[in-house]
Amino acid sequence: MKIIIHGGFFSESDQSNEVKTAKQNSLKEIARSAFEYLQSNSALDTAAYAVSLLENNELYNAGTGSQIQGDGIIRMSAAVMNGETQKMSGVINIQDVKNPVFVARELMKEDDRILGGSGAKKYATEHGFENFSTEIPKRREEYEEKLKNGGKGTVGCVAIDKDGKLAAATSTGGKGFELPGRISDSATVAGNYANSVCAVSCTGVGEDIVSNATAAKIVTRVTDGQSLEDAFAKTFDELKEIDGFAGAIAIDSKGNIYHQDSHPTMVFASFDGENFEIFN
Repeated sequence: MKIIIHGGFFSESDQSNEVKTAKQNSLKEIARSAFEYLQSNSALDTAAYAVSLLENNELYNAGTGSQIQGDGIIRMSAAVMNGETQKMSGVINIQDVKNPVFVARELMKEDDRILGGSGAKKYATEHGFENFSTEIPKRREEYEEKLKNGGKGTVGCVAIDKDGKLAAATSTGGKGFELPGRISDSATVAGNYANSVCAVSCTGVGEDIVSNATAAKIVTRVTDGQSLEDAFAKTFDELKEIDGFAGAIAIDSKGNIYHQDSHPTMVFASFDGENFEIFN
């Protein structure tokens, strides 16, 4: 059993040592909590649980603390994918829910598993998800400053459980000040993908990740026999060809963990019950 989580790209840009230390501590705590949860739960439920903890932490751009879009509204996206069943579910541009990843997890039960906008919100309300404002004062201040003068990030988790089953979950508050209606990679197979061989969660510039089909490419290449390292190398070489900017974390069915980014600013933590790895 292993777990690896990321707290997004660009997460340490222009931030104090105090914030950097807070993120390091929170990632370690969340990775440990998620690993404990994994002891008695599936990889799928654990991935969603880990991402919900990241969504609840104002340090990250997902759930509470999400970026504000160009029209002053917060819209969030999230997805989960079950590597065993090859099913993915997600919400796109959902508003006013605390944990978009749990709405995505609930949608796994449906035939129509990816919903957007008002439809996603209506589904959430009908299934007991209370109205909740994810705006924090810091994001409003940043938004007002951009308006006068005028960070990005995503969170994610991949996990392998005691039965060797894999899952991935990803959630984002967007890049901030984007055009209303813009769709990120997080609720697509480009940014969140898993099968029985490999699971991947991405962060970075959503348009680049979609153009590169990053997560799906990595998983497909590992499935076809490449190592995680080789699959990442080939995919990120192709990302360079379009001057793309991304980061990704992965676990394969053998329990190998790998990560790579276009610039050393992705923050992540991995835990296997004994050993932590933290990077930013």
